[in-house]
Amino acid sequence: MADMSAMNRKVIKSLAETISKQVEHFSKTEAECLILEFNTLVREPTNSDRGVQGLDRAKFRNILLNTFGMTDDLIMDRVFRTFDKDNDGFVSIKEWIEGLAVFLRGTLDERIKYCFHVYDSNGDGYISREEMFRMLKSSLIRQPTEEDPDEGIKDLVEMTLKKMDNDHDGRLSFEDFEKAVKEENLLLEAFGTCLPDTTSIAMFEHHVFQECLQP
Repeated sequence: MADMSAMNRKVIKSLAETISKQVEHFSKTEAECLILEFNTLVREPTNSDRGVQGLDRAKFRNILLNTFGMTDDLIMDRVFRTFDKDNDGFVSIKEWIEGLAVFLRGTLDERIKYCFHVYDSNGDGYISREEMFRMLKSSLIRQPTEEDPDEGIKDLVEMTLKKMDNDHDGRLSFEDFEKAVKEENLLLEAFGTCLPDTTSIAMFEHHVFQECLQP
C-alpha cells in the first residue's frame, strides 16, 4: 500500500467521493475530513510501525482510549476486530470510515449488529455463557469486599440469559439480542461499553469536521 502521507488533495477528494457513495451517514466533505484525520493518525509513530498499511492495533487502541474514553482491554480488542473486516491486522481508510459511520451515527439496527459482532468473540453467531462471563468479568470493577466475584458474575449471566434468551437454549442468537434490545434499549451494551458517549462523539466530530473545514 502506498505511503498515506504521499496522498495529494486530488486523490483524497476522489477517494472521499467513492467512499461517501458506498458508506451511509457521511457526506463527501466529511469523508474527506475523516481521510485527512486517518492520514494524521497513521503517521503518528508507535513501537509497532512496520511500514504503513493502515491503523494497527496499538494505534487504534490509543484512539479508543484517548478519544473515546474506552479502557476495557477485551472490548477494545473486539472493537478493533469489528472495524478490521478483512482481518489483516490493520484498519484501512475504507474500514475506518465504514466503522465510524456506525460508531458515531449508526441507526439502532446498525448498532445492534455492531454490538452483537463485538460480543460474539468467536464469530459463531451466538453470544455464549462463556463469552458473557469473560466480557462482564473484564468490564466490571471488582469490589475489595467481594470474596468470590466470579459467583456474582455467574449470577449476572444467568439473570441476563433469563431476560434475553428468548428461545431458552442457553445462549443468545442475533434474534434474541435484537428482540431484547428493541424492547429495552439499555441492553444494547449489556456486556460492556463498546460505543462512544454523546460527549465523546461531539468532541471528535468537532475536532475532525470543524477544524478540517476552517479556511
